[in-house]
Amino acid sequence: MSTVIQLAIVLGIMVLVHEFGHFAVAKLCGIRVEVFSIGFGKRLIGFRRGDTEYQIAAVPLGGYVKMAGEMGGDGTMALRNTTEAGTLDPGDFNAHPRWQRMLVAFAGPIANFLLAFALMTGVSMLHNEVQEYLSAPAQTDYVPANTPVAKTGIQSGDTIVHYDTIENPTWDQVAIRSVLNLNQNIAFSYMHDGKRVNTKLFVESKNGPDNFALDTLGFIPVMQKTPVQVDTLESNMPAVAAGLKSGDKIIAIDGLDLHSVPAILAYLQDRAGKPAALTVLRTEPDKTTRTVTIDITPKLADAGDGTKDYRLGFSYIPPPVKVERLPFGKAMVASWKFNKKGSYLIVEVLKRLFTRQVSVKSLSSPIGIGQQIHQAAEMPGWMPLIGLMAYISLNLGIFNLLPIPILDGGMILFLVIETIMRRDVNQHFKERVYQVAFVCLLAFFAFVIFNDITKLDFFTKMKP
Repeated sequence: MSTVIQLAIVLGIMVLVHEFGHFAVAKLCGIRVEVFSIGFGKRLIGFRRGDTEYQIAAVPLGGYVKMAGEMGGDGTMALRNTTEAGTLDPGDFNAHPRWQRMLVAFAGPIANFLLAFALMTGVSMLHNEVQEYLSAPAQTDYVPANTPVAKTGIQSGDTIVHYDTIENPTWDQVAIRSVLNLNQNIAFSYMHDGKRVNTKLFVESKNGPDNFALDTLGFIPVMQKTPVQVDTLESNMPAVAAGLKSGDKIIAIDGLDLHSVPAILAYLQDRAGKPAALTVLRTEPDKTTRTVTIDITPKLADAGDGTKDYRLGFSYIPPPVKVERLPFGKAMVASWKFNKKGSYLIVEVLKRLFTRQVSVKSLSSPIGIGQQIHQAAEMPGWMPLIGLMAYISLNLGIFNLLPIPILDGGMILFLVIETIMRRDVNQHFKERVYQVAFVCLLAFFAFVIFNDITKLDFFTKMKP
């Protein structure tokens, strides 16, 4: 229920802003707005003010602004050309110049872009929190055996200097380019012992994009330069039995200088539970420090996701994050960079959908979006949720600009064609195009929703 409520709130805000963009520009142009609706279908609640009915409808998968001259109440742009007297009503959409109608169509997506920009500007001013390693050079901490990355010859401590189309990538860029190239070969270069090695990497993902992570590919980043510090210990686990203490700093395991718990865990899995020697820096009660060697044997235990792996049984101090409160000007610059990067990524995904380099199954319906919103809401701080909201707003704006009838981009396309032809497209032809497009779009959304339903735990647990 909490996921449904969170989804309704977030999507409600996105749709409200989008439709308000259309509404505001239509009003400024003197176009009469008959209905302002959040949701489709049957009206649940609402009120009338002036010429406009404001309402919330039963199907919360979008919304629409119905302007004078439109047919029906589904938000599509099938238009009546004349009043009963045979003349255009001055308040009708079609009575206005095409440039004004284009402004109305553009206003919704632009409102979403402005919302994304405002959200990220605000979060950058109040609490801009980013894990430091994501924006750092892509240096490996440990490379698990028998992974696609290990087959390239890269080793612990090497730095990636080229990945797909990016030179000297950060870990954030490596993650993005990996998702865009699942189950494909890409150009891959790294520095080893001062020499550049150029090779290819197959970005393997056997379980699809939803279950892909860099560590499954074999990438484990250097998340911090300082040793892993033990926080709390689990009872009945090897760490307690071996004498590890809260506050201990693990500076090596079997002589390997590893800088993160994921790297240590990957090493333990490669060793298949064999005993290991931890080199620990310990601070005594009198504030003196000494180096201690602890022999420890991992235990096969629940990893927290239904699987088992070899674990030691301690929690740790998380890697450092950068927390800044940027001034307004710098916050705007940071927001612009965030949204530009997100927009490029969305556009590239759309291109790859059409070239079949990205599967339609990677798209999310409201079900998948709701799960992402719920996960972001449970994360500490505002950044995960606000960042996701900005990204959803960008998606909504860009998707609506696609030249598909019933979307804003389709309306703009027809207006451009009519401007070139210097006359209106035949109304009956236009209505048929809208009807076909509406059915195709419904079928597309039904497929994406069905795909998301099959990913739910109830169904995945039924699989053998």
